[in-house]
Amino acid sequence: MYAVIKTGGKQYKVSQGDVIDVEKIAIPESKVIVFNEVLLCADTKECAVGQPFIKGATVTADLVDEIRGEKITTYKYKRRKNYHRTIGHRQDLVRLRIKEIELKKE
Repeated sequence: MYAVIKTGGKQYKVSQGDVIDVEKIAIPESKVIVFNEVLLCADTKECAVGQPFIKGATVTADLVDEIRGEKITTYKYKRRKNYHRTIGHRQDLVRLRIKEIELKKE
């Protein structure tokens, strides 16, 4: 079974046991995150598609680690104007392990 979840403005295809890196989110003290914004849930027999989300579907994940992504370097340049700037950025990420995909049938 797999699901497509939405978090941080992005969509992720996840299965049970997967480890994913998502943009930093508020983490409760229990270190268990529940995603209610499930866009699609499918297994070998059937597929449920939300409009935009599936009612009653949840994906549960455990916190593995808080990390930082790769450094991204941006260079701005304007010719003949003696203008150039170098800018760097590292995104804060959260590494999650998908524990359970649950689809409640109504």
